[in-house]
Amino acid sequence: MKKWRLVFLLLLGILVIVGGWLYRQRWLPKPVGEGPAGPAVAREVFAETWTDRKVLLLGIGDSITAGFGVPRTHSYFGRLVKNPEDEFDDMQGLCLSAVLPNLEIENIAISGSTSLHHLQHVQTKLQPQDADVFGLIVMTVGGNDIIHDYGRRPPREGAMYGATLEQARPWIEAYELRLGKIVDRIEECFPGGCQIFLGDIYDPTDGVGDAHNAGLPAWPDGLAIHRAYNKIIHRCAAERASVHLVRLYDEFLGHGIHCTQARHEHYRPKDPHYWYASNLEDPNERGFDAVRRLFLIEIAKVADQLAVENAVELE
Repeated sequence: MKKWRLVFLLLLGILVIVGGWLYRQRWLPKPVGEGPAGPAVAREVFAETWTDRKVLLLGIGDSITAGFGVPRTHSYFGRLVKNPEDEFDDMQGLCLSAVLPNLEIENIAISGSTSLHHLQHVQTKLQPQDADVFGLIVMTVGGNDIIHDYGRRPPREGAMYGATLEQARPWIEAYELRLGKIVDRIEECFPGGCQIFLGDIYDPTDGVGDAHNAGLPAWPDGLAIHRAYNKIIHRCAAERASVHLVRLYDEFLGHGIHCTQARHEHYRPKDPHYWYASNLEDPNERGFDAVRRLFLIEIAKVADQLAVENAVELE
């Protein structure tokens, strides 16, 4: 009798441990933390005007650039333009309106859209600009191609969740061609020049590929397809002089569903918090702060080029 009692207690203990782990992984809200998130932005480059030229800041892409789930002023696009009233001390004055006095803005990003939509958007919604306008374009393109429709329907192009790598290969190849056409169209619409800042695709599973621990169906080839998309984004930035890579993937590692696990490869002891919204595909408010900083750092790298082009314009 004692033996069966010990077995029962052992099984009960295992169930409690497994149940507790499942609760923490799937249902217990992840800690989001508070305060600034992401890398520091150098203040020196924002000390003086970059250019007096007309500059159009253009947003293209999905819900990340559209700013889904947060006030417009706290989206990464909104924070790029102007510091919100409750801006963090380290970012006061670090925004594009502070250094671009003739800045105009337009955001044609749409939540839920895929790269198929984005090509159509730039072909139909993006109008050619005057020759005296310089373009700063910020884009997040491709993430919804991967995660939609969360395994609720059979995988297809533009909604690949659950696909095998072999099944997805033609869709991956089509994405590379489509991304190239998007960049071509943008460049055509800015005869006065442009710089394109393209974010790669982050991974809320922190490199593990266990989306099932976030309540989605298991997807054995998910990471491989994700890597293929990011390789295309990186290649686009490497091969195109106008395109600059914004490394969202690297910065967000450790801020996904495994953010509280100290033994995890990408654990972030200085900020062990969750940067995603409850839908798993968008940033939360701190995540948007990090995205803003990453884009702003890359944009600031072309400040000297803008100054040179401004001088040429004045001659």
